[in-house]
Amino acid sequence: MRFLKKPASVKGTLLALLLPAGIGLMGVAWLVHGLLLDRMSREFVESRLKNEVVFLEHQIRDANGEVDTLQTGDYFQDVFHHAFAIHTPEQTIISPDTWEPLLTPLIENEEDGTVRVEDAETTDTRLDILAYRKSFQVGETPIVVIVSEDLGALKRSQAALHTWTAVVSVLLIMLLVAVLWFGITMSMRPVVTLKAALKRLQDGEISRINVQSPEEFHPLVLQLNQLLDSLDQRLERSRDALANLSHSVKTPIAAVRQILEDDTRPLDTNLRRQMVERLSDIDRQLEAEMRRSRFAGPQIGKSAYPIKQARDLLWMLGRLYPEKSFELSSSLPEDSRWPIEEHDLNEVLGNLLDNAGKWSSRCVELSVEQGSGFKRIVVADDGPGVNHKDLASLGQRGLRLDEQTPGHGLGLAIVRDIVTRYEGKISFSTKSCSGLRVSIELLR
Repeated sequence: MRFLKKPASVKGTLLALLLPAGIGLMGVAWLVHGLLLDRMSREFVESRLKNEVVFLEHQIRDANGEVDTLQTGDYFQDVFHHAFAIHTPEQTIISPDTWEPLLTPLIENEEDGTVRVEDAETTDTRLDILAYRKSFQVGETPIVVIVSEDLGALKRSQAALHTWTAVVSVLLIMLLVAVLWFGITMSMRPVVTLKAALKRLQDGEISRINVQSPEEFHPLVLQLNQLLDSLDQRLERSRDALANLSHSVKTPIAAVRQILEDDTRPLDTNLRRQMVERLSDIDRQLEAEMRRSRFAGPQIGKSAYPIKQARDLLWMLGRLYPEKSFELSSSLPEDSRWPIEEHDLNEVLGNLLDNAGKWSSRCVELSVEQGSGFKRIVVADDGPGVNHKDLASLGQRGLRLDEQTPGHGLGLAIVRDIVTRYEGKISFSTKSCSGLRVSIELLR
């Protein structure tokens, strides 16, 4: 088991598994061949003996039981090369004479049919014989006829044939080894190509893996390229975040520094308010970039349970807005999983539901759907809604359509950023006196 768990190589493992299996099958086939050959030979000899007994019975009946008139000895010895015995109450004929010790006990045995006698002793040798005995009457005369054959010659022929079969099996096993080696080597060529591509990728010669690979390796190459894309996107996002943060914080800090360095101006209420506004801008930018930095985007091996997370968020928001109703509509099972990072899904659902809870009058509805090739999240509220001319601007960072409602205008912008990273689509719609409806569709 340890060898199977830690193989030296795929090629070695395949040979170690396939070669013994092939040899074992060859061995089983060789043994079955021997058994079938022995069975077929015995059935063939038995059939011949039966036919000859029938022929001999026919000759005896034609002679009205006068066995002396039959030329059985010459016939069976010269044509069939079989030993025989004919027994009547008056006489017993056995040919050849050397078989008399073997056939006499069979005459005395009253059982008809096929009889096998192994290691039977004659005057000069030991034989393995197969005999067929039949008793009948011609008139009032009971007659017993036995025809037998020495299986030794047949066994020697079978052994020779079986030996040749073993030789052919060994040659076939050698051919099987060559075919297996050639087939495994050809099958492993894409792995060698992929290994070379990974080495070039490590050396910086290429940025993506683009090799011709079998169908079984397509998911691996696709996942590797997606991982590289994800790493590049995260690096680009980190650089953009640092650049945005540096640019957005630089101006407020310069303004605050200018105020503090001016010794000629006292810190009156107006200046204090300006400083507070500038520091608030810095705080908002820091909060936004920190939240954006936690977004993972598509990650291999990361997944979330949408129904479970939705229920948890609805329970929490129900306690935050006790006067409002939060409803979940979905046909997905509780253990269904989506290939979305858990924190990203929490940000999307949390921002949409919190925004809907702020603006709704009585009810917020969440719908989670999944179909062939898509996943959809829909959040709808029964609040005042949004003017059609403002729908296109929803989701812009810092945009607040109503300054009276608490917030920084970052919720929908964060949702839009996350959806974009997952190559999804977000749409806003509204009707008169029916609130806002936000629909997100993810294709991953």
